[in-house]
Amino acid sequence: MNAREIIDTAKTLVAGDKGLLAMDESNSTCNKRFAKLGIPQTEEARRAYRELIVTTPGLGECISGVILYDETIRQQKKDGTPFVKAIAEAGIIPGIKVDTGATDMAGHPREKITEGLDGLRDRLKEYLEMGARFAKWRAVIAVSEGIPSRGCVEANAQALARYAALCQEAGLVPVVEPEVLTDGEHSLERTFEVNEGVLRSVFNQLYAQRVVLEDMILKPNMVLPGLTSPKEEAVDEVADAAVKCLLRAVPAAVPGIAFLSGGQPGELASARLNAMNVRFKSRLPWALAFSFARAIQKPALEIWRGEESHVLAAQQALYRRASCNRAARRGEYNAAMERT
Repeated sequence: MNAREIIDTAKTLVAGDKGLLAMDESNSTCNKRFAKLGIPQTEEARRAYRELIVTTPGLGECISGVILYDETIRQQKKDGTPFVKAIAEAGIIPGIKVDTGATDMAGHPREKITEGLDGLRDRLKEYLEMGARFAKWRAVIAVSEGIPSRGCVEANAQALARYAALCQEAGLVPVVEPEVLTDGEHSLERTFEVNEGVLRSVFNQLYAQRVVLEDMILKPNMVLPGLTSPKEEAVDEVADAAVKCLLRAVPAAVPGIAFLSGGQPGELASARLNAMNVRFKSRLPWALAFSFARAIQKPALEIWRGEESHVLAAQQALYRRASCNRAARRGEYNAAMERT
């Protein structure tokens, strides 16, 4: 793709009222979820589940792009049609996860660094030839007593920026995902502080690596208190904190922000995204979209359970969750939609 095509792809990914569907779980993560539901942990079971997703009727009405895993982008439907072709025919843009996962960071106990830069230029070229039009890299930042450290934040920010620069060189839109984890007792205020610092560091590095901001998508977490925090925050308070943080740290040149769900229940993730769009959409320089995985997939997986006879019902559940998030982008979501 040339520069104009990259910008157009980035804009398309967050245009209108659609969002991204993350189906890039690693084989080990997918197998763990299958095991809990008694589904065989095999390549064929993973392939069948991915086919269920990409062939869901009407999915392209709600989903602009799907993020695939290396195994998945190489797989086919039962009739031999490559998944990438089926996705494109549904009016959805294929994307690919390109990092190789987070590992313990030397000299930084309890902190992680995401790897995968070695050989990335060649892998990006291969994925582009296979039909991918955007890519994703996830950094993970833990919050606890004494962390995150400056060294961890800056190292992950630089890796994200180097990945983004390589993507744009290859002709792919980079989805930049700095995830501040919710594990812990930290307050909403503490999460806000960490998020702002992480985002500032990421964009400093993106500038340093000469990444074109108009050609990228930011995939941050919502600003939430830790999972074991004693204080629950109202939906509107979370929406206010998330948008305030973004306004402080994210340049207006970025076309869109696609939130990750970060393990939130699907209904709550939709409600929080809805509140952001209701309260702020008309005043923001960038689109507020979604890039959810479990918050869209979970009901479908629990219905399917590896049974061919359950495919249609599972697809209906998947479409319903995607539709709810489409409504949240418009600021029109309500809990009653979950039952229709």
